[in-house]
Amino acid sequence: MSEFDPVRFITAMSSAGHNGMMGLGYHAHGPDWCELQLPYQDELIGDPATKILATGPIIALMDMATSIGIWLKCGKFSPTATLDLRIDYLRPAEPGKTVYGCGECYKLTRRIAFVRGAAHDGDAAHPIAHVAGTFMFTSID
Repeated sequence: MSEFDPVRFITAMSSAGHNGMMGLGYHAHGPDWCELQLPYQDELIGDPATKILATGPIIALMDMATSIGIWLKCGKFSPTATLDLRIDYLRPAEPGKTVYGCGECYKLTRRIAFVRGAAHDGDAAHPIAHVAGTFMFTSID
């Protein structure tokens, strides 16, 4: 059983820093994946004329969701650094809708974690973006 509690972690993180400013929240998790939610906010709009969320908050959402997927797979928090996080945008998020980001850690080595995931705004079959990336553990136990 994992010692890492994503609900407790996100609750603590959502009171400070950029996670708090964005309103990032917990939605669901499994043994190697986590889904977070990013509520729509006017402050996160990239272009006021379109009311579409900027890409930065979606990148931050997916970085955190994939990171939590790593810690769930490890069974504990272990500091990591994002080496590469490729994001393929398929479409803009619908104005006014919450964006959900699900990140999965599908492979661990001694120093590297491999992740993938997707963001959607209510229909996982109609994604906003796909991500794939690698993270490096910054300390080895």
